[in-house]
Amino acid sequence: MEERIILGLTEEIMIKGPKRSEKIVARIDTGATASSLDFKLAERLQLKELKDSRIVKSASGVRRRPLVHVKVSIHGKELEGDFTLANRSHMTYALLIGQNILKAGNFLVDPSKKVSR
Repeated sequence: MEERIILGLTEEIMIKGPKRSEKIVARIDTGATASSLDFKLAERLQLKELKDSRIVKSASGVRRRPLVHVKVSIHGKELEGDFTLANRSHMTYALLIGQNILKAGNFLVDPSKKVSR
C-alpha cells in the first residue's frame, strides 16, 4: 500500500503550462470541490480555456466559470485536472487546490502542518 502524503493548509506547487512552469504557494481547501486558478496566472502560463464551464458556489455567490486543464506537481506527484478560472487578485493565493486534485493524489491534509519550501 502506498504511503499517503500529508499536506498542510498551504503548499508549494509546481504548475505547468505548455511553454513554462511556475512554483507557487497554493491554498489547500478540502471544502472546495473544484480547484481554482487566477486569470492572470493562467494567462502567464498560456493556458487555454476549455469550451466547457462549471457553476461554482462561493462566498461571493453562484457563478458560471470557465475551465482550464492544468498539470501540477505536488511533492513530486504529477497530477492533472480541470481548474475553474476566477479573479483571485483580492485573495492571498492565486491557486486553490480542491477535492478534485486532492482525491486524485490520495493526499491527507493536516491543518497544523506549515508550508513546505
